[in-house]
Amino acid sequence: MHSNTRRRYAAVAGGLGLALALAACMPADDEPGGTGTDGDGDGGMEVAEGCEAYEVYGDLSGTTVTLYTSIVAPEDQPHIDSYKPFEDCTGATVEYEGSKEFEAQLPVRVQAGNPPDLAYIPQPGLLQTLVRDFDAVVPAPEGVESNVDEFYTASWKEYGSVDGTFYAAPLGANVKSFVWYSPEMFASAGYEIPTTWQEMLDLSDAIAAEGSKPWCAGIGSGDATGWPATDWLEDVMLRTAGPDVYDQWLNHEIPFNDPQVAEALAAVGSILKNPEYVNGGFGDVSSIATTEFQAGGLPILDGNCWMHRQASFYQANWPEGTEVGPDGDVFAFYLPGETADDRPLLGGGEFVAAFADRPEVAAFQAFLASPEWANAKAEVTSAGWVTANNGLDPSLLKSPVDQLSFQLLADPDAEFRFDASDLMPSAVGAGSFWTEMTNWIATDKPDAEVLDAIEASWP
Repeated sequence: MHSNTRRRYAAVAGGLGLALALAACMPADDEPGGTGTDGDGDGGMEVAEGCEAYEVYGDLSGTTVTLYTSIVAPEDQPHIDSYKPFEDCTGATVEYEGSKEFEAQLPVRVQAGNPPDLAYIPQPGLLQTLVRDFDAVVPAPEGVESNVDEFYTASWKEYGSVDGTFYAAPLGANVKSFVWYSPEMFASAGYEIPTTWQEMLDLSDAIAAEGSKPWCAGIGSGDATGWPATDWLEDVMLRTAGPDVYDQWLNHEIPFNDPQVAEALAAVGSILKNPEYVNGGFGDVSSIATTEFQAGGLPILDGNCWMHRQASFYQANWPEGTEVGPDGDVFAFYLPGETADDRPLLGGGEFVAAFADRPEVAAFQAFLASPEWANAKAEVTSAGWVTANNGLDPSLLKSPVDQLSFQLLADPDAEFRFDASDLMPSAVGAGSFWTEMTNWIATDKPDAEVLDAIEASWP
């Protein structure tokens, strides 16, 4: 759908600023071409400056594309703003609707015959349900697939595929394999960023030997209490068992109480259930279960804790005025693997699925998989957003953590895997996995009993 020339233009032009794209992308009536013809009157459309990369979508004047997502105010505005170049250069209108009840309401709307044209799907498991149970999703058209093949790694395309058919292009992404810390505290103590798992344990021992608690954590999250502990196990599974076994685990090709899962849980326990390591600023091991995840890393600011494992989106939880960066109050380093060369990466993201096959819907879906959109979105977002689209100009990302996230996502040697609990059946991934990891912390439930209970709950 895009020529290579246009692709190269997109990767560069996306960074020129929304001002260029918004500067009268559709010709005015009193300009040459303003009536839909060029200056020679031969009926050809003149392309306005800044709209060259959008010419491939054609003239979509008078059409409307409806979009349904779980992203609500105020986080929705950067998304709405990022569509303006597409709207102004093609003439299409995008009607955005965000809902906190998205996951429950989207299947209802699909069953009722009233689906949106497009939806942002935050869990590949939900995409699978919509495809297999409702046969409601339109396979991705050629323009979408060509963009994804060029600008994303194969694993991202796989997460948007069901039973060998590609349906949904990746959109935003988040990186979960991060450890937050204070650069000033590390520098003052002479500590270096660990590059292997063992170096991280050695650092933890050194901090504990000085009488401090190296780690702080919180897994409280209302009805979803326990999910941060599942992220810990997923991250460690990637490091101790490897990505292939991780895939077998989440697909239940090996049982949840397999010895390889038990090994990973024991490795997590060597940190989270070690009274010498936790829970700086809060209390003993059991306090992790009663500490809200939003507060879990805050003792770093008071010097009561040194490290906190949490995703890139945690940057939104630091108090106003906290400087986030390599020379700031807090920053994050990559949660290391077994060796410095191992690059397992845990994360999540959204996928754009279509429920209609009209030309304007296909065009907008292709736009959302392009560098034009990625760069437009980066320009209007202050922090807390990144994408795995390698056509993104990273200089447009304003947050150092977002820049680091993109660097990790774009690393060709990184073994990216999606959050396993988002891929498991909901009875496990949003049920027993959460509750049993909470019991593991709160009541010191033995490892084997925790894993046996989760295995017994698998549908």
